[in-house]
Amino acid sequence: MRVFVTGATGFIGSAVVRELLDAGHDVVGLARSDEAAASLGAAGAVAHRGDLNDLESLRRGAAAADGVIHTAYNHDFTVSRLDAAAADRRAIVAMGEALAGSDRPFVITSGTGVRAPGQMATEDTTPDASSDSTGRYATEQVALSFVERGVRACVVRFPPSVHGRGDHGFLPILISIARTKGVSAYPDDGSNRWPAVHRLDAAHLFRLAVESAPAGARLHGVAEDGIPVRDIAEAIAGHLSVPVQSISLDEAPDHFGFLGSFFSLDCPASSALTRKLLGWHPVQPGLIADLEQGHYFEPVGAMAS
Repeated sequence: MRVFVTGATGFIGSAVVRELLDAGHDVVGLARSDEAAASLGAAGAVAHRGDLNDLESLRRGAAAADGVIHTAYNHDFTVSRLDAAAADRRAIVAMGEALAGSDRPFVITSGTGVRAPGQMATEDTTPDASSDSTGRYATEQVALSFVERGVRACVVRFPPSVHGRGDHGFLPILISIARTKGVSAYPDDGSNRWPAVHRLDAAHLFRLAVESAPAGARLHGVAEDGIPVRDIAEAIAGHLSVPVQSISLDEAPDHFGFLGSFFSLDCPASSALTRKLLGWHPVQPGLIADLEQGHYFEPVGAMAS
């Protein structure tokens, strides 16, 4: 299968490229720079120049492929979440239109979202419009609308923490805050939970999805249903040799900055239906075990290698 991958040099996308190549697929990766193109070539993939705003390039890449995996997303926190979601939808529509009537697979990326405290998100969960502040559920609906137009579209939802070597998401930010403030904190009693998955397990699920997920499927790339955030704070504290401390929910925004609202959420999620449907079984280290390996605490250059 010739698979067009957006975000192909990103944290998850680069693992997807490797997973596909190792399984014998041909990979064409979206590259917005010479450096990205060279990285794809070195990995054994073909570079396709363009970016998420170059809709014609996206159409060409999708039209020439046997399937599409869309992992790219603008995670720049200086950009409005609604603006980022709108750009994502435009990209999805461009690629979906190029695939219309072909019965080819089109796998897009979303998030597991947030339920009321104590409620587990499942593949059947549909977020309340009022809680879908990033617009990701609306984006899911746009992608799945292409099922009626002859596209094997499906959605893979991931939790807040996709972890592993090279991570530049929430965990490194929490570690940086703990280093700077000299304390590894958690909100309230720290019992609120974060689901998680290792990037290599995530990549494996993407491959299974593009190969065999049924049209209209919503899949959960969740290896651990929910890790108490106190456990995360304690693991960080142990490596940095700083105290661990509870802070009130009111103090969380000041202590954690923009991450305060996220780190205070209780957002467990299940992948039971996904595992049954596709036979996906995560095998990589869990989040705490990954922290214990120590690479999150190495200098940035060493961590990314």
